[in-house]
Amino acid sequence: MMAPPVKSGPRFDDMIQSDKVRVIDENGENIGVMYTREAIEQAASVGLNLVEVSPNADPPVCKFLDVGKYRYEAQKKANLARKSQKTQEIKEIKVRPNIDDHDYETKMKAMRKFIENGDKVKVTLRFRGREMAHQHLGLDLLRRVQEDMAELTKVESFPRLEGRQMVMVISPK
Repeated sequence: MMAPPVKSGPRFDDMIQSDKVRVIDENGENIGVMYTREAIEQAASVGLNLVEVSPNADPPVCKFLDVGKYRYEAQKKANLARKSQKTQEIKEIKVRPNIDDHDYETKMKAMRKFIENGDKVKVTLRFRGREMAHQHLGLDLLRRVQEDMAELTKVESFPRLEGRQMVMVISPK
């Protein structure tokens, strides 16, 4: 024999475990504290369910509601909250230590666009071959990026060397 499925959402009618509950009718009027059995019967006489809206109160607060409609509206509210939240992404810009001025300006334009959209930007500077001997050039370039973006951003992680690349993360102020 399998266990009954776990019900999600608020407890209603016979699932309410306390003996007495504070009752609010379908119009939002406070009826007062009464026995749970009696409150369930009153709700049924109006054609609604007794739904526990505040289970942690003493005694628990219950309301005369249509359970299906209540669950539907709660789900709709949760979906709206999920839809309206903004996730912050990390965008990556890759550069080389000997980047030309025009290429640098193009990269900066892309960075500005990412920052204005509220995303973080990870600036990755890759060294090849003998460029590893001139890491100070890479550090100077990342400092230049930092200064050029100073009015829009703050540095989240300062330039650090990871193998053959130097990485810096900037985020919107």
